Amino acid sequence: MHEMLPHLIQTDFPSIQRKQLDTLQANLGYRCNQSCLHCHVAASPKRTEEMDWDTMQLMLDFIEKFGVTTLDLTGGAPEMNPHFKRLVIEARKLNVKVIDRCNLTILCEPGYEDFAEFLAEHEVEVVASLPCYLEDNVDAQRGDGVFLASIEGLKQLNKLGYAQGASGKVLNLVYNPPGAMLPPDQQVLEADYKHQLNARYGIQFSNLFTLANLPIQRFGSTLISKNTFIPYMELLRSSFNAATLDNLMCRSLLSVGWQGYVHDCDFNQQLKMPLGSSREPVHLSALLENGLQEKRVSIGDHCYGCTAGQGSSCGGALSA
Repeated sequence: MHEMLPHLIQTDFPSIQRKQLDTLQANLGYRCNQSCLHCHVAASPKRTEEMDWDTMQLMLDFIEKFGVTTLDLTGGAPEMNPHFKRLVIEARKLNVKVIDRCNLTILCEPGYEDFAEFLAEHEVEVVASLPCYLEDNVDAQRGDGVFLASIEGLKQLNKLGYAQGASGKVLNLVYNPPGAMLPPDQQVLEADYKHQLNARYGIQFSNLFTLANLPIQRFGSTLISKNTFIPYMELLRSSFNAATLDNLMCRSLLSVGWQGYVHDCDFNQQLKMPLGSSREPVHLSALLENGLQEKRVSIGDHCYGCTAGQGSSCGGALSA
């Protein structure tokens, strides 16, 4: 796999300053039951890296001390971390909103059959990957059989009250393009998804988030191998939308890697870019006394991926 940071570190992207911190996004490990082509963390069933409980306890201590309101769990498949349930339970005791970035197929894997019920019981918000409502498109991007397993996972969640009336159980879907292109208009695509999934499978969901593929890790390496890295970066740069800057997720989020080191966002984490103006890696334990004092966000050319078109963040498009 190609090393991506040398291609991205030199940039003319505008400087960014932090606002109030409200979210910890924690990567619980790189192990996953899938190996998607677009995966920006290069997760797979062969990966062994995973966050231990001591690091999770540090996160809980930080959340309680500094009033963080959201714990956003990602991976890999975050549910495959053996401490996942314990972390969710303890975070909910702190009255923190917990988000599980779920690939849906994990809910059908042996040993994980009770996870949908667990998520519902603890009112975990589910953000689920589904890059298309057509079987062939999803399987081409994520592997044979992934689409039907994803539909089964969605049906489980709907039966448990997710996206059903006034249940309060939020189920959001995530779309990302199949290659080196920008996502379409989020509102238009959401309406299409809702119609197609309901008509074909009787499935409901709360919102659709459109995300651009960032030119890092597995996807970035693929771009270089196909000689499409430079054209894709030109597309991102030419589609820059200044209106997205105010709502970038890095302004209110702190990304925590599986070893406890902190970064401005999940993408910077994968590029091993230190927090803000720091020259060396910063561990969450170093922030426990005084909180996050760093105001500057560390930037690179990949930041154009979050500001192209409607913009792209873990909560979807950033501008209308």
